Amino acid sequence: MSASLIERVRERLAAESAPLRPNAVAAAIRAESGGLLGDTEVLSGLRVLQTELTGAGVLDPLLRADSTTDVLVTAPDAVWVDDGNGLRRTSIRFEDDDAVRRLAQRLALAAGRRLDEAQPWVDGQLAGLGDGQFTVRLHAVLSPIAPAGTCLSLRVLRPATQDLAALMRTGTIEPSAAALLDEIIAARLAFLVSGGTGAGKTTLLAALLGAVPAHERIVCVEDAAELEPAHPHLVKLVARSANVEGVGEVTVRDLVRQALRMRPDRIVVGEVRGAEVVDLLAALNTGHDGGAGTVHANSPAEVPARLEALAAVGGLDRGALHSQLAAAVQVLVHVSRDHAGVRRLNEIAVLSAAADGRVRAVTAWRTGAGFDCGAERLRNLVRERAPA
Repeated sequence: MSASLIERVRERLAAESAPLRPNAVAAAIRAESGGLLGDTEVLSGLRVLQTELTGAGVLDPLLRADSTTDVLVTAPDAVWVDDGNGLRRTSIRFEDDDAVRRLAQRLALAAGRRLDEAQPWVDGQLAGLGDGQFTVRLHAVLSPIAPAGTCLSLRVLRPATQDLAALMRTGTIEPSAAALLDEIIAARLAFLVSGGTGAGKTTLLAALLGAVPAHERIVCVEDAAELEPAHPHLVKLVARSANVEGVGEVTVRDLVRQALRMRPDRIVVGEVRGAEVVDLLAALNTGHDGGAGTVHANSPAEVPARLEALAAVGGLDRGALHSQLAAAVQVLVHVSRDHAGVRRLNEIAVLSAAADGRVRAVTAWRTGAGFDCGAERLRNLVRERAPA
């Protein structure tokens, strides 16, 4: 099939707005070719168009691979994948930048977003890919904003279902740390899981929530549905972006407020990345012990400063943030990913307010070294709040 024939078939299918069933695509191919193609040519064209018009096209095999976390396109002949061992270049190629652009625009439309010259970038969520087995976070930038051509970034978000025992078997968590985490959960201490991008924050949070007693009700708020802990009473609320008309947005902050009215035993925010930190801290300071969330940070020591920046967006100044944080959150659990792609819990810290009112993270346990100077304070918190 020629490029012009493919383009004509694509335009016909777009005009018909019919479901992209194989028979409809085959009929469009025959119509646009004037009936000159035989069965073999139609079948070949059908495969080409299904690749171009459904799913993520030629990127589908990469996204479906169990170990894939990111797929990045920086040029028609530069497709990269991170499958747990760092980024590597693949053999996948697009015909030209127009092919990358068409894919990016189609994915943006599937996410209910707009991507064109007037709106040359997009950030959205794609659900139902891989037969509904995973969600993809989409980001794309068109030229001339990206001078070298369309840049496409796809982050694969698979349900986090592993428990603490599974993470211990893989070496992610040391036995001494696992015992300490069990105590933190049982004592209903509020905690944040910190770490960099792709470090395994959501996986660890899901495992910790799976250890929450079965009689407790967890209300979980997420920007994208990732958490799937093995817990019998989990209520999930997922934020929604505005549609192409710019309406219909439901923010994480909106949902945190709704969660307070749903009789939660524990409130969880899948990822604290904006002004919702204000509502989460307020919730944890109104009798909702044992809450949790994740936050981007390179170390526990950086978490208070990170929360300061997020709280400022929500109108909370530094003094108020540290006052709320000191009362609301007790523990930080930090995960990291080394150069070989191995994810590991490497620090547990306890939050403590200094004389100047600022909250600081004090290490209670560190991988390879065991218990540290904050261990005694953490033990005291566990004893004070442990169930009778």
